[in-house]
Amino acid sequence: MKKAYLILKNGTVFEGTKIGADTESIGEVVFTTGMEGYLETLTDPSYAGQIVVQTFPLIGNYGVIFPDFEGKCAVKGYVVRSLCDAPSNFRSEGELNAFLKEEGVCGICGIDTRALTKILREEGVMNGMISDSPAPPAKAIEDYAVTGVVAQVTSGEKQEFPPETPEKYRVALLDYGAKKSIVKNLQKRGCRVLSFPADTPAEELLEADPDGIMLSNGPGDPAENVFEIEQIRKLIGKKPLFGICLGHQLTALAMGGRTVKLKYGHHGANQPVKELRGARTYITSQNHGYAVLADSLAGVGEELFINANDNSCEGMEYPGLNAFTVQFHPEANGGPHDTEFLFDRFLTMMEKNNA
Repeated sequence: MKKAYLILKNGTVFEGTKIGADTESIGEVVFTTGMEGYLETLTDPSYAGQIVVQTFPLIGNYGVIFPDFEGKCAVKGYVVRSLCDAPSNFRSEGELNAFLKEEGVCGICGIDTRALTKILREEGVMNGMISDSPAPPAKAIEDYAVTGVVAQVTSGEKQEFPPETPEKYRVALLDYGAKKSIVKNLQKRGCRVLSFPADTPAEELLEADPDGIMLSNGPGDPAENVFEIEQIRKLIGKKPLFGICLGHQLTALAMGGRTVKLKYGHHGANQPVKELRGARTYITSQNHGYAVLADSLAGVGEELFINANDNSCEGMEYPGLNAFTVQFHPEANGGPHDTEFLFDRFLTMMEKNNA
């Protein structure tokens, strides 16, 4: 086995063993706390530009299961404590290490991921490099930035997905790096999904005359997506609108709000979210490094949910515009399904709008 090193921007070096592709890679190092769902993590386009650290120590034990994929693998690198090379699952179609090689993703195993997570938790996410040398060019690591990633992960063409039950509504999905589970949740509720690339003009989308508009998850800094924000500004109020994750952030920016980068983000399947209009707290799956500043939308939107750990905004509603958005993933696979009812709320909005 070949030696490899994870070098952080602060100079910390972890020595381990190379896994996946025999390459080197620089990315933003983030940790995710999910105890399962590593396949959904690796194929979540929202991780584009990032080196992902799994805090759970044993990864790969149930192999590779292609039907569980959420999209194309877009991670810059993968870090685990122990990689299982003998998966045991009746659905397994291969080993995780082989999958990483096929996808051209380099990784490192055999390091103290607990110590690494503590550094990221205390100092915040930072750039890092998976390298064959313990002393790679420091300037390259320092200068790296996650930019232009929505264009990398969005579909390059329009797609149509038929409903799985008798058709009720037609939903236009703006794909900023959409997870397949969003489409599946709409399909099973009788929605025909018309998926549009992220750079689709609002006028073209409205020409399709959908019953509702869905804004997907996606990677990177929401504020850099100037064109996409302008299109949402043209769309909001025209049709019932539901946004998830990046779609939540872009909608806030389109409505004049602001976003801020979190110290180490929310990545994992166990994030508690408190409902502000009731007494319930939901356990949610999340993957984002930025948050909406709810105060910046005073008089424009009403906050629906907050994160029970840090009180950051987890959902907004825009009265009079038939629109609401959430930061977490109600469609989560490999995570809790507590908030799937939000898709039903979206269908109710379309039903009322068509009445």
